[in-house]
Amino acid sequence: MKNISILGSTGSIGTQALEVVDVCNDICVKGLSANNNTSLLEQQIRKYKPEIACIMDEKLYASFKASVADTNTKIVCGTDGLCQVAGINSADSVLTSVVGNVGLLPTVEAINAGKDILLANKETLVTSGSIIMPLALKKNVKILPVDSEHSAIFQCLQGNENNRISKILLTASGGPFFGKTKEQLKNVTKKDALAHPNWSMGAKITIDSATMMNKGLEVIEAKWLFGVEPDNIEVYVHRQSIVHSMVEFCDNSVIAQMGVPDMKLPIVYAIHYPERRFPVCEKLDLFKCNTLTFAKPDIDTFECLGFAYDALKIGGTMPAVMNAANEIAVSRFLNDEIEFLQIPYIIRKTMDAHTVKHNISITDVINADLWAREYGALI
Repeated sequence: MKNISILGSTGSIGTQALEVVDVCNDICVKGLSANNNTSLLEQQIRKYKPEIACIMDEKLYASFKASVADTNTKIVCGTDGLCQVAGINSADSVLTSVVGNVGLLPTVEAINAGKDILLANKETLVTSGSIIMPLALKKNVKILPVDSEHSAIFQCLQGNENNRISKILLTASGGPFFGKTKEQLKNVTKKDALAHPNWSMGAKITIDSATMMNKGLEVIEAKWLFGVEPDNIEVYVHRQSIVHSMVEFCDNSVIAQMGVPDMKLPIVYAIHYPERRFPVCEKLDLFKCNTLTFAKPDIDTFECLGFAYDALKIGGTMPAVMNAANEIAVSRFLNDEIEFLQIPYIIRKTMDAHTVKHNISITDVINADLWAREYGALI
């Protein structure tokens, strides 16, 4: 049996992971967590009977605990509770699918407890890749990517451990605004930005896709996961979302991983790695695809992608500051406080105001994150 904990079980990735559990007959859920979706978390507790579950919103703790008092599941709350779910003894691996830098501390907890990490939380490596990857190596823990792009790269590298990578070719859907100019983006609405053409994702990640910050975060992740320098990571806009990413090797050979756009495929691959065990999505029919296209991203219009390259090259606390400023800006946009084009403006202003610290610790990352949130909220 594969014993897993799922952080963010009521979100897009978490619910799809539980769909994988339903299809497979060899996965046992030991822990669950949700931010504030108590009704869905209660359903999950009653169906999967985990040992422990966390509700992040501490104001909901008492009433939620009472609502599931007839079960055998231990209920915890807040960041401490999330860390308890991540470190539970009975789990072999932890799927980290919470959104934002809240995933950092439980990931560290899980690594220290010797759990393999099924990584769907971009921000952990974006803000702290220089800390997380050496820690995982020290603890002999696998970091198995769940993002479709990084899973694709990871799959392309299987059997190629001794072959030198020339470039990583990271594909992007281009989001709902591909081909638009800045002038055309001035009056886009929240509804427009949330209308992703190919993927069903949570609101924050969908907005990140619309700004192309999502791809910027993935560039930073790719550097830490695969040891490739920023100049050797190229983004290709691929509207069909069939080629999930590619690897170019030193002999100019390119290997791609392809499939229908369905997150259950990388989820099940990470859970059962290195085996391929269960079909969980539709077969790819290339005759129906007809045409696969690739284009350069427009970094002048979608500035956030360029910001990510800048932050990665600067290093230290800058990626954490960029990420926190983005989280604040996206939250403000979703709350109808700012317009779409103010998202990159807030990020750039916050990055420019930051004094970078290098040779960082987890505390440095947390402090930089807090500073950027406070600064970005006032712009």
